[in-house]
Amino acid sequence: MSDITTRSANPRPGLGLDGLRTYFPFLVLLIVCVGFAIFSDQFVSARNLETVLRQTAVLSIAAMGATFIILMASIDLSVGSVVGLSAVIVAYVMQSYGMLALPSGLLVGAILGTLVGAVYAKLKVPSFIVTLGLLVAGHGMMLHITQGRPIMIRDETLRWIGSGTIAGIPTIVLIAIAAFLVAYVIQNYTILGRSIMAVGGGEMVAQRSGIRVDRVKIVTFAVAGFYSGLAGIVLASRMGAGSPTAGTGLELDVIAAVVIGGTPLTGGMGGVAGTVVGALIIAILSNGLNLAGVSSYTQLIVKGLVLVAAVIISIDRKKIGVIK
Repeated sequence: MSDITTRSANPRPGLGLDGLRTYFPFLVLLIVCVGFAIFSDQFVSARNLETVLRQTAVLSIAAMGATFIILMASIDLSVGSVVGLSAVIVAYVMQSYGMLALPSGLLVGAILGTLVGAVYAKLKVPSFIVTLGLLVAGHGMMLHITQGRPIMIRDETLRWIGSGTIAGIPTIVLIAIAAFLVAYVIQNYTILGRSIMAVGGGEMVAQRSGIRVDRVKIVTFAVAGFYSGLAGIVLASRMGAGSPTAGTGLELDVIAAVVIGGTPLTGGMGGVAGTVVGALIIAILSNGLNLAGVSSYTQLIVKGLVLVAAVIISIDRKKIGVIK
């Protein structure tokens, strides 16, 4: 009798809403891959696979940083601007200093992330407002630096990063893999990673447990900014220029990749592994719909519907008192 009671109280893993949250990204990835493979022979070609991986690189790197912020139950709307501004800064500085300009992109991202985190944590301004302000200001800075014209990158080494390969694997894909491994270690094997999960699970509880919540917030935004800076370098290398429109709209794809990947906006669960799957889904959707001749306007509708479905499935309603 006790065994029956125990089994009833502890349902088998993988069933119910929690199981659906876990497997939803992989299910969606399987569906879109099989669907596009049936309707287009070009989709399953080696050349198209390489194209998808290259398209995923920038998005996945930026989304890994954003994952930490959303795990913390915060939001970052400025990621597109930071990625674009980092790309522009790299292109601008490279005109005078060559490849020595690469760290400037990382530095810009980390500094902006730190400033956002400080305003959010110390001045108690909601992350939504702070990052929305940086979204607008960042685009303004890009236009000011470029004067509305792309800054061409003539350094062949940086251009090779975006278009070259190592042992047959695109260089930017290898960079994305390295970025993922670092992010995975941060999330699962460091004090920072455990603190981020704790803050996302319950900020007041985390604070009472001795976690320095403000410091965690600032460092997390700095790490996310660093990842956005790296994504900016990769984007500049792919485009061969620092464009005044670089990164425009990227924040929506980033948030979609994180949420579709199984990290709810309420924070406290999920992680970077799912985010990579989410980024692949976004890239494959765009690629497959392009091959099918679907207009860009319809693609936005499809992406929006997938995002809403992911939020419905992933969000933890127990952590929300009143839905507004």
